[in-house]
Amino acid sequence: MGSVTKNDHSRREFARQAGLFTALSYSRILGANDRVGLGYIGLGNRGDQVHEAFLEYADQQTVAVCDLREDYMDLAVKKSRANPRKYKDYRKLLEDREVDAVVISTPDHWHALMFIDACNAGKDVYVEKPLSLTVVEGRRMVEVAERTKRVTQVGIHRRSAPFLKEAAEFVRSGGIGHVTVAKGYHVLNEWPLGIGSPPDEPPPDEWEWEQWLGPAPKVPYNKNRTYYRFRWFYHYSGGQLTNFGVHYVDMLRWCLGQDAPRAVVAMGGKYAIKDNREIPDTLEVLWEFPGPTLMIFCQYNCNAAPGNIQNAEMELRGTKGTMYIHGNRWEVVPESQATVEVPARTPVDRNVERAWGPSRKPVMEPRSMKGSADTRFHVRNFLDCVKSRARCNCDVLTGHLSTTATLIGNIALRTKSYLEWDAKAERFVNNEAANRYLHYRYRAPYKLP
Repeated sequence: MGSVTKNDHSRREFARQAGLFTALSYSRILGANDRVGLGYIGLGNRGDQVHEAFLEYADQQTVAVCDLREDYMDLAVKKSRANPRKYKDYRKLLEDREVDAVVISTPDHWHALMFIDACNAGKDVYVEKPLSLTVVEGRRMVEVAERTKRVTQVGIHRRSAPFLKEAAEFVRSGGIGHVTVAKGYHVLNEWPLGIGSPPDEPPPDEWEWEQWLGPAPKVPYNKNRTYYRFRWFYHYSGGQLTNFGVHYVDMLRWCLGQDAPRAVVAMGGKYAIKDNREIPDTLEVLWEFPGPTLMIFCQYNCNAAPGNIQNAEMELRGTKGTMYIHGNRWEVVPESQATVEVPARTPVDRNVERAWGPSRKPVMEPRSMKGSADTRFHVRNFLDCVKSRARCNCDVLTGHLSTTATLIGNIALRTKSYLEWDAKAERFVNNEAANRYLHYRYRAPYKLP
């Protein structure tokens, strides 16, 4: 018998947790007569992964694919077990009457235009995270989705993981006490080569480069600015803060039961890696949330030492215990509480301080849970909601709130400022200059509808 792989474990865990779905969900999984016709826009790394997740279900069908690369579309067609039509122009895909919903997995700077056009075309939308490149884009996407009454899901897939829902509910119920610090970590040692430093050069295909850029500024072609590595350049992405950080900010925000921070500050930069990236290789962003709670995102790309004692992706430090959140489990380690005040140490009576330590006793029982955060839970929720017209687990507003927190973190870094945030107005109240970075001027002829 062959060895058991990590993917085997993931599939078994997904199958086990699938029992948590409702009977209604299962009837739709098994029913093939009411298939949702899906059109995919962007089929690179993440687009391919999301496509595979949807293919697990019988009540969907890949009816159309769109990408600038023929090889990406050909692979998707082969995997689809169908005969989808291929498009190079996403607007032609939106005209396809067999497309009920679209799945957008393009670079971030294209999300807003494609999302808005899809909603206006009467399509439901699954859009990968981060929702948008700017705060203004995100708010417009929320408004259009509400006006057109479209079902929307942002690809922050932890929102559909049953074991993480349990974690969030436990924290919100006061299970670990008052959470004073919540942290997320992106730790990956990319030193010394990083993504390399290829020279600018003529584009292999001028039309493809023009379509890739879209509303972004016209700059010389560099292969690092294109497929996958676009995440290291601010014209197309918010960097690892919006790439990985939005997952952590969303999960921690879910646990805290809070919508938005009151203030943000950030420090970081290119400290060690000598490639042609624009984003930092080292970064810390701090937000103050109501509670009050300090939320922190730590990006360490020049060293891979664990960020905390369990090497967990996230941690929440409460007055009664600390929750560590991993990819497939969470655990709460109890705190011990003293029954006497912190002593005023004095050389004339050391017994005063000796009594404090022994008085500390655990204030709760350890707690833990295992599970899966597989994307298949998230796409299942989307398919169900397309049929029921219910709100998805991570609808466009939820995705906007979490994406906005990361975007204003980038603005704090860019302006080297402590920024106070008015979440209702979605503007900074203490730095008018920083408000200029809430959006950017699209390159003609592109306009934000």
